[in-house]
Amino acid sequence: MGSALAAAFLDRGHPTTVWNRSPEKAKALAERGAHVAATPEEAVAAAELVIACVLDYDALHTVVDPVAARLAGRTLVNATSGSPEQAREFEGWADAHDVAYLDGAVMTTPPGVGNPDMMFLYSGSEQAFETYRGALEVLGDPLYLGADPGVASLYDAALLGVMWSTFTGWLHGTALVGADGVAATDFTELANRWLGGAVHSFLTRYAGQVDEGRYPGDDATVDVQIATIDHLIHAAADRGVDNALPELLKATMERTRDAGHGGDSYASVIEVMRGSSRV
Repeated sequence: MGSALAAAFLDRGHPTTVWNRSPEKAKALAERGAHVAATPEEAVAAAELVIACVLDYDALHTVVDPVAARLAGRTLVNATSGSPEQAREFEGWADAHDVAYLDGAVMTTPPGVGNPDMMFLYSGSEQAFETYRGALEVLGDPLYLGADPGVASLYDAALLGVMWSTFTGWLHGTALVGADGVAATDFTELANRWLGGAVHSFLTRYAGQVDEGRYPGDDATVDVQIATIDHLIHAAADRGVDNALPELLKATMERTRDAGHGGDSYASVIEVMRGSSRV
């Protein structure tokens, strides 16, 4: 990912200095015009905007702690994956060393870096974000989520959950229709239309219900969904398709029903998910 970030800046003509703990990994960037720093201190000294992308926060501290004095007065954008709590703790480190801090979440894989349609989430110093928005646009669509540095990581985790759930549901459906000889490409054409149309509308409507804490069952209630998912479970079982996912979904719906939401919309499932953590 770090190489992809650097390459995007180089492709747009930005003078770029790179450093990697494994020097050979920077050779391809050097061939594209990057200056390869011999040390983190040399890399940090090269620009006012410093972007870090390493394995984890332990690795991040290993790199930046020895050059904290050099980072003073500069802006550090941290694209290292971690938890919201780690991002907040690191902001404390940055404040103590007079470093403007932005925590970043890259919502794409390396091939997507540089695509203006790909989201890059940032939270932390608003002044730093506004100062370097133009540079950050090189990487993708920069979205500022607020002064709390942990918010970008929080959104990252939540959106990945949506992605994995969607992928797994799509793969289960693909296996189901594939058992009857339907090509994945044919099924996916309809799945994309369904997700972008009806499902998109449901999400938009349910979001308002969640915010209000009211779940009018004027479309398809939880009770109806429980009955309907049995059709999926039976069809999959008849075709030898693994049913762990729909069984989990049904169990969650039944917990929601047992909590008194059988006549409510599917959005009421969030009450079971929240449990005692609701604020």
